[in-house]
Amino acid sequence: MTGTMTTPPALSGPRLPPASGGAPKSLMVMLHGYGADGHDLIDLGRYWVRALPDTLFVSPNAPERCAMSPMGYQWFPLSLDRTISRVTGAAAARPAIVGHLEALWAETGLGPEATYLLGFSQGAMMALHVGLSLATPLRGIIGFSGAFIPPAGFSAEAAPRTPVCLVHGEVDQVVDPALSVTAAETLTSAGIEVSLLMCPNVGHGIAPEGLDFSGHFIAAQELCAKG
Repeated sequence: MTGTMTTPPALSGPRLPPASGGAPKSLMVMLHGYGADGHDLIDLGRYWVRALPDTLFVSPNAPERCAMSPMGYQWFPLSLDRTISRVTGAAAARPAIVGHLEALWAETGLGPEATYLLGFSQGAMMALHVGLSLATPLRGIIGFSGAFIPPAGFSAEAAPRTPVCLVHGEVDQVVDPALSVTAAETLTSAGIEVSLLMCPNVGHGIAPEGLDFSGHFIAAQELCAKG
């Protein structure tokens, strides 16, 4: 018996067009956390609009309604064993995000090298998982309060050389801050450039110093892109 291929769900959510008023020259795709929706992150685009005036910001809703917060969405469900649910859930959610990226690239004529993938919490886990599974490097990955769930076949030899920015509050009681430290160590050992900021007295959220740090990261990637 032959298996049937399942088409991943198409994603949709709020957008913020380029402030320049012209066609986008780059993309930033933002992946929200567990129980939230695309509106939770889209306004971050306004914070970086000066550094990214020609960027289209897109913040899709995850494909599933959240079991614990029906008004929000989840990239994958949580179980008592968070490690197992993250590994299996990230792999299952990956095709929808890859499909969304491919649709955006077809729509805009841009590609991975002009794309940032950003996420918060569960969305940061997906940003790292998906971004580091692609054959072509992205312009950058930004993960707030997340963890690295290695995609299938991840290795130092095969990993794309996408620069990564990680930010985590040191008193986060939802996602262990040590997970970002471990992620930085793992990715650095794989030859990936990582910028890490651990924020004192910050819990599960995005603090101003984290926005500033990621803004410097973005500015550095924009300089590299301009050659």
